[in-house]
Amino acid sequence: MRVIFFGTPEIAFFCLKRIIESKKEIAAVVTVPDKPQGRGLRLIESEVKKAAKEFSLPILQPESLKDETFITALKNYDADVFVVVAFRILPKIVYEIPKLGSINLHGSLLPKYRGAAPIQWALINGEKETGVTTFFLKEKVDGGDIILQRKIEICDDDDFGSLYEKMKIIGSEVLIETLDLIEQGAVVPTKQNETEVSLAPKITKEICKIDWNKSAENIRNLIRGLSPYPGAFFIKNDKMYKVFKAKVVEEPKLKIGEFMQTKKDLFVGCCDKSLQILSIQPENKKIMSSEEFVRGYII
Repeated sequence: MRVIFFGTPEIAFFCLKRIIESKKEIAAVVTVPDKPQGRGLRLIESEVKKAAKEFSLPILQPESLKDETFITALKNYDADVFVVVAFRILPKIVYEIPKLGSINLHGSLLPKYRGAAPIQWALINGEKETGVTTFFLKEKVDGGDIILQRKIEICDDDDFGSLYEKMKIIGSEVLIETLDLIEQGAVVPTKQNETEVSLAPKITKEICKIDWNKSAENIRNLIRGLSPYPGAFFIKNDKMYKVFKAKVVEEPKLKIGEFMQTKKDLFVGCCDKSLQILSIQPENKKIMSSEEFVRGYII
């Protein structure tokens, strides 16, 4: 089976390496163009490009996915299937090229949480379970026929970082199983139930801002869903503070948005209960525990 792999970040890097280890033939890798970063505008390669170079694989980095030269190159590789993990939306002219179809690995139990941030929104919404799905690409984003799904328990202490790690490992396993089924001609695709669709839009700065008028549990879930990146935040005395870990507590009883510091702890009032902030980052400073924070800061 000849595969062309499309991807960008670390989860795609991990999946690509697993596919290579499974002895599937990677005909080429498609990733984003190198991006200038920092003061010196040094070009930074994607994680997937680093993996492709490690295994001496052909690399394509198109500015436009509809570029004729790029499309011709894809056709010339004569791949059986395209695999997409955390990449841009492929146009129809691209995903229809391979004879066995194009597949995507998505970080939810579709049709739940279609969109750019399924892991974050599952946590923000307080879900107890999520999963991964492989499906065939079609014009409706994340709306193609399902090939395989695997459930993943969301533990109470999970945040975006820990759930991402679980999904990376389980997702790569499901991806290999999916490719095996396609190679064997044993796929039985299932149409998605459009009445069960929910969305997981891109995380914006507005979403990251904490509203103390909400319940303590809702705020805790927001913090979990945005930790360690990009981080839920609040503004106090014109300073931004990011919060990475918190727990709901009955005491002390505080007004909405009221802060209380002790020798070791930091609390804030929500609409029902209070939050004990356990990990916080003052503006332009390092992340610190609440005990470190209260020794040097007063909110």
